[in-house]
Amino acid sequence: MRAKLIDGKRIAADIRADVAKDASALAAEGVTPGLGVVLVGGDPASQVYVRMKTRACEEAGIATRDIKPDADITQEDLLSIVDELNADPDTHGILVQLPLPKHLNEREVTERILPEKDVDGFHPVNQGRMAQGDRDAFRPATPAGVQELIKRTGVDTTGKHVVIVGRSNIVGMPMSTILLQKEPGANATVTVAHSRTKDLASITLQGEILIVAVGVPEMVKGDMVREGAVVIDVGVNRVDDPSTERGYRLVGDVEFEAAAERADWITPVPGGVGPMTIAMLLSNTVRAARRTLEGAPAGAA
Repeated sequence: MRAKLIDGKRIAADIRADVAKDASALAAEGVTPGLGVVLVGGDPASQVYVRMKTRACEEAGIATRDIKPDADITQEDLLSIVDELNADPDTHGILVQLPLPKHLNEREVTERILPEKDVDGFHPVNQGRMAQGDRDAFRPATPAGVQELIKRTGVDTTGKHVVIVGRSNIVGMPMSTILLQKEPGANATVTVAHSRTKDLASITLQGEILIVAVGVPEMVKGDMVREGAVVIDVGVNRVDDPSTERGYRLVGDVEFEAAAERADWITPVPGGVGPMTIAMLLSNTVRAARRTLEGAPAGAA
C-alpha cells in the first residue's frame, strides 16, 4: 500500500481564495482588514516566515503594518509597540513572530495583545474559551489548519483514536483540545505523547490518525505507524545533504518513505501543514475585521 498525499498547498489555496473574497466584501463596506506584524531582530527563519505571511496578506487584500525593532529592544518598549497596535482601529489582528530573543518574556507579550486581536490564538483568554467549546474564540493557526486538512480530506474523526506526538502550547496541546470538541472534524479520542513517553511506538501504533509535532527529524519511523493510518507531519527540519544544490533538504518529524508504505493518507514536507498555517492566520484576521464591523469583538464570548 502506498499512502495518498494530502495536498496542503491546494487546500490552503482554496482557503486563501475564500479569504480574498471575504476581504473584498469587507473593503466594499469600508473596512480593509489589517494585520500588524512585529518581527524582533534578524533571525533568518523568522524573516522568511514573515515575508511569506506578508506576501500572502497582500494577495488576499489584507493590509499589513510591519514593525521590525532591533533584537536588543527592551521588554517595556516591545510592550509599548503592542499597546500601540491594540489602540489602532485599522489593525484588526496582531502577530508577534516567535521565538523572541531570550531576554524578552514571550508570555507577557502574548498576554498584552487584546484577545479580539489575537489572530495567532495564543492568548490565554482565547485558549480558555476554545477549551470550553467557544467556536468564536481564535484558534492557533497550525492546529486549526491540521483540522481543516483532515476534514477536507474526507476523514471522519468521530470516535477515532488520534495520537498526537508533541505537547507544545503552539501545536500539541491546542490540537488535543480542538479534536476533543463536540463538532465536525473532532469528537475524537485523543492521546498526547511526547519525546519522553516510554515505548513511544506502542502508543503511535494505536493512532488511527497520527499527528507529529516534535521538531526532531524523522523521529517517528515507518514501523511506528499503524497500517491504514492518516499521518499529519507538522515538523519541518533542515538536514545536511551535500547531493543537493543548497547543501540541505527539508524533512518532517516522520520518516516519510517508510511511513507512506503503511499509511492511507500522509502529508508531505514541505507542502503539507505549512501552507495551512498561513491560510488560517489570514482567515482569523478577516474574521477579526468582520466582527469589528459587526460590533462584536472577535474572540469574545
